[in-house]
Amino acid sequence: MAQERSFRDVQVRSGEIGIRTIGLNDLWQSLKEGYDDFHAKPTVKVFLTVLFPLFALLLTLFLVGNNPLHLAFPMVAGFTLLGPVVSVGIFELSRRRERGLDVSWRSTFDFVHSASFAPILALSIVMMLLYVAWLFMAQFLYFGLFGEDSPLSASEFLTQLVTTRRGGALIVYGIGLGFLFAFTALAISVVAFPLLLDRPASAATAVGVSIKAVASNVMVMAVWGVIVVVLLAAGAIVFLIGLAVVLPVLGHATWHLYRKVVMP
Repeated sequence: MAQERSFRDVQVRSGEIGIRTIGLNDLWQSLKEGYDDFHAKPTVKVFLTVLFPLFALLLTLFLVGNNPLHLAFPMVAGFTLLGPVVSVGIFELSRRRERGLDVSWRSTFDFVHSASFAPILALSIVMMLLYVAWLFMAQFLYFGLFGEDSPLSASEFLTQLVTTRRGGALIVYGIGLGFLFAFTALAISVVAFPLLLDRPASAATAVGVSIKAVASNVMVMAVWGVIVVVLLAAGAIVFLIGLAVVLPVLGHATWHLYRKVVMP
């Protein structure tokens, strides 16, 4: 029950939209509720997300050419930037299940015919541009340290990475750069996409509310970001197959997290 949840309301508003502060227990509860949503009808979510890794891979190959070995980690890490885009249908499933509405495959995309579609599309384009910028920055960093010759094999790349000073620099700078992109993506999207499905708002308003939600819950949202990165990485290890489960569970959980953060 909402009234049983311990939180302190914070007077942060964009129009009439208020933000709550939450605790770590709310994250675990969101994950549990997300799994419950996934378990209720998993086949739809698996179909929704099976194309996501393929889409990300094809986009990366198109952007960086036919030898993206040095971008393997940035590509996987970049799933955190594209995840909210592909999860819109999953958010919609949770919203409809919450309200006792039809959760069939066709109903998942009913929002395309609503006023929500234009701002969702605009925000999706922003997230895709952020992903593109991340890949180009990662490639720029690699070329700045190693030159423009891509590694010929995975073993050669790993040897360079762990046995040379340039490899150590790539790890340190890459983690720092990735953190900036990941935090930016989290700040502008964690609440924005569910909000656009839930109520009338512009993309700018949704992003503003999302940033305020993160600013009001910095430590908790930072933990949420780590959870997302770790679970996505774990799902991507086995040839990306695990993402077919991890991504929908995180998507549903994000919807429930939104419900806990944003005032009705």
